[in-house]
Amino acid sequence: MNFEEILGHHLLDHRYFSLFSVGGFTLAVSKHSVTLWAVSAILVLVLSLAARARSGGGLMLRTGVEVMALFVRDKIVAPVFGHDADAFLPYFLTLFFFILGCNLWGMLPGAAAVTGNIWVTAALAACTFLLINLAGVRKHGIFSHLANFVPGGLPKVLVPLIFVIEILGLCAKCVALCIRLFANIFSGHIVSLAFLCMIFVFAQFGKGLALFGVAPFAVGLALFVGALDLLVALIQAYIFTLLTAVFVGMAVHTH
Repeated sequence: MNFEEILGHHLLDHRYFSLFSVGGFTLAVSKHSVTLWAVSAILVLVLSLAARARSGGGLMLRTGVEVMALFVRDKIVAPVFGHDADAFLPYFLTLFFFILGCNLWGMLPGAAAVTGNIWVTAALAACTFLLINLAGVRKHGIFSHLANFVPGGLPKVLVPLIFVIEILGLCAKCVALCIRLFANIFSGHIVSLAFLCMIFVFAQFGKGLALFGVAPFAVGLALFVGALDLLVALIQAYIFTLLTAVFVGMAVHTH
């Protein structure tokens, strides 16, 4: 039993075929890209069904989706953006449900944990960086937005230094978003797989020991960690959405 091989199969990306190459860059269809498309398609289908449901099981689905959508609107977007909430709500609902869907998909047996891929979380963090600046420019104009990075009343000699520090601070916030989501999802899957692999490790010393001595504890601990991962999937979607809203809100409402 090769733990490294299992971990690589579950968490690492695998290229199926290349579409084209330009210089040192290659665009390929991979396991994680297909997973992202699949999750997006499933979300479109599920959310569309929930929006149109009127009775039966569909009504239960609609109620669950509405609860989460109202939570994002009332507890995340509205307190940060105030009267501008409706303009930003579609993006934050999309962000929340997309991250939640990817997190939950990664818990399925044999499925790819795409939010355990740092390039996926980096792309999400890059979207946050772009939204912060686009929202600030739209609200204040490009020159006022750039001026808002520097506190008023500073000596002119310090303005370039503080501006660079603030830009680096903004980049650091987005990098922290990327690492936070990646690390939480990646570590949760490592722990679960490590507990299950204990069975095969101890099987080398005796099948009876592995089956009756280790397996019950290993499976129980893996199930416990899996239950925690369900909670982590929801919490990390909430945290990423909340922090993105806070960062964008700071660019829109500077006072």
